Amino acid sequence: MLIDFFYTLKKAQLPVTVKELLVLLDALEKQVVFASIDDFYQLAKLCMIKDEKYYDRFDLAFGHYFHDLEMIEDFESFLIPHDWLQPDWEKSLSEEEKAQIEALGGFDKLMETLKKRLEEQQKKHQGGNKWIGTGGTSPFGHGGYNPEGVRIGGEGRHNRATKVWEKRQFKNLDGQAELNTRSMKMALRKLRKFARTGAADELDLSGTIKSTAENAGLLDLKMRPERHNAVKLLVFFDVGGSMDYHVQKCEELFSAVKSEFKHLEYYYFHNCIYEKLWNDNDRRWQENLNTWDIINTYGNDYHVMIVGDASMSPYEISEPYGSVEHMNDESGITWMQRITDQWSNIVWLNPIPEEYWSYTHSTEMIKKLVENRMYPLNLDGLQAAINTLAK
Repeated sequence: MLIDFFYTLKKAQLPVTVKELLVLLDALEKQVVFASIDDFYQLAKLCMIKDEKYYDRFDLAFGHYFHDLEMIEDFESFLIPHDWLQPDWEKSLSEEEKAQIEALGGFDKLMETLKKRLEEQQKKHQGGNKWIGTGGTSPFGHGGYNPEGVRIGGEGRHNRATKVWEKRQFKNLDGQAELNTRSMKMALRKLRKFARTGAADELDLSGTIKSTAENAGLLDLKMRPERHNAVKLLVFFDVGGSMDYHVQKCEELFSAVKSEFKHLEYYYFHNCIYEKLWNDNDRRWQENLNTWDIINTYGNDYHVMIVGDASMSPYEISEPYGSVEHMNDESGITWMQRITDQWSNIVWLNPIPEEYWSYTHSTEMIKKLVENRMYPLNLDGLQAAINTLAK
């Protein structure tokens, strides 16, 4: 296994030799680390990489090689036969068949039809094009295909659901997550371009000691500007659904801004900002916060970042009751306009590469709502967003 890992590092053009591999093997034989992929990562980097400029490349190679290794946490579910968790019937559609399937004709018509199906349906259905079930081309259920439907149970496959009928639980971002590349750290440090404000109010210990010594022991206090940036930052993170693929990037950003800004506030939302936000995903259904309260609490001197892929049904933005998981009285457009009216200094960071934005109608809608201040969540995009906020 480690031989293949060694050759993976070589293919990544890392200057590793057999000598470093033997050092790593010797450390493993002495059980310097045991049964922890995180500990092994640290040990492997220590043994194999001698120059920190290669840390980024090592991280990429390590992640590529070990991406399938995970801890089995739920032992009971591991014992359940895999086919028990699958629909009894699943239909494969050709591209021609998919193209023939038509949407029901708008959000209102979709919800009206669902209500009718709920009243009429009496038994389980699979593989059809009308009833609530699995497989097939019905707009209601899961495991099939329809360009515009309501997913009920199961997991999404095509990311086309207009609404999802389930209670969804998301995970908090880890504020202690270490950035996985030094270049990303350096880029985020440029957030310090924001001007520091206020009087110097932090004791300069080394300066005080030096000045006191020069004054023959007479105490001479020296002050310096506070280490944290004094600018106020408000961050809204999209979590769950398609954003699950971008958790690592978001955690890296969250960790960085948390360390750089003294005045940091953050909240979570799903897909689009509506009347409720929350700051604990474990208790999002019990302890959410009124968005109006957030708008009225933080003044227009706050700088605002919204982080999300902006990938959703257009109805979630344009229509009342269009949210994928609850019945919102006011549209996403209404709430986004309130956000931009309150905070003019605002940017949207999108983890999806910019070349794909035009393929998703909702992304173009959100981009327009933030007056084209949408930037990709990469080094260049982050720098551009920082320059916009620093104006």
